[in-house]
Amino acid sequence: MAQVTLEGVRKVYENGFVAVHGVDLVVQDGEFVVLVGPSGSGKSTTLRIIAGLESLTSGRLSIGDRVVNDMPPNERDIAMVFQSYALYPHMTVYENMAFALHLRRTPRGEIDTRVREAARILGITAVLDRRPRQLSGGQRQRVAIGRAIVRQPRVFLFDEPLSNLDAKLRVQMRREIARIRRELSATVVYVTHDQVEAMTLGDRIVVMNEGRAEQIGSPLELYDHPQTLFVATFIGSPAMNIVDGIARFDAGARFVANDDATFAIPLTAKQAERVGETAAERLAAGIRPEDIRIVTDRDASGIAIPAIVDAAEPLGNEVLLYLRAGGQDVTVRADARRLPRPGERLHLAIDAARVHYFDRSTGRSILDPGSGGGGVETHGRATSKI
Repeated sequence: MAQVTLEGVRKVYENGFVAVHGVDLVVQDGEFVVLVGPSGSGKSTTLRIIAGLESLTSGRLSIGDRVVNDMPPNERDIAMVFQSYALYPHMTVYENMAFALHLRRTPRGEIDTRVREAARILGITAVLDRRPRQLSGGQRQRVAIGRAIVRQPRVFLFDEPLSNLDAKLRVQMRREIARIRRELSATVVYVTHDQVEAMTLGDRIVVMNEGRAEQIGSPLELYDHPQTLFVATFIGSPAMNIVDGIARFDAGARFVANDDATFAIPLTAKQAERVGETAAERLAAGIRPEDIRIVTDRDASGIAIPAIVDAAEPLGNEVLLYLRAGGQDVTVRADARRLPRPGERLHLAIDAARVHYFDRSTGRSILDPGSGGGGVETHGRATSKI
């Protein structure tokens, strides 16, 4: 396996559109890094640059100790799994997996050993003699992954490989990919638009937005310490609640939603200090749905926020409540044993210490500002600059 290093990698098309803005990233040998973001965020373009399917406009790309800026894809020693299975319909599973090795003139005995070992790892030994049309979607995706495994590349690249599968099969394949990765100890760069997939698979996640790496970190680092409003709302399901308002310091430091005194959250000493140090006139409070409780009237702090139920979404073990409070839309995780009715009036208590605050004008976190340049260094391994 090998380390992948991107230094100031930038992609500008002939029409002047900047698809990737100077991304810096180090993927360590044996690490699983996920690029996640919405459509048009630059994640697939970045992956295609690593693969050699797109040329970079400027910057430096290394795989291992080799600079590969101008190296063709077949010399980079990478294997890519695409969104489409791209299997040869006239070939059997065995032949599809062995094809690239035949082109390399690998000895037949070695081909057979590699194909059967990959089939064992993927659990498709029983279908080696079948053709793609005889396989389910999950089996076809396993064959596509097996075709990459038999090549024994230095780096595996995955471009949204599960997006064509149904929801249940995606969950199963996520587990399979995680298990395969552990067994192979592979270096993997994986692209997806699904933040749940990213949180499940990645050692680290690169959150992409408009060609920029907004933040790089472990799944829990991104969840607990988002540095921008975009990361805060993109990571987490259901999404973080964002409430606009201002800070007031008369009669106790508190956040007030859009001058609506019924939606007020006390600021901790640290929050008050950080908010007071900024020149932000407008704030956005970020509140995870699990950090809001339903209370009968007032909680122990003497504070409760009145709310009206718009809708309830029972999920079995819990219920998601969609509420209106202080002129704001709010989502709450609640106990499924009590299902409020639409129109019912409730009171909310918020864990003030877990509220995130952002400068509305810049979109950056006031409490976790990070590097201030759009990226975060994680364990000294990677940075991203905007």
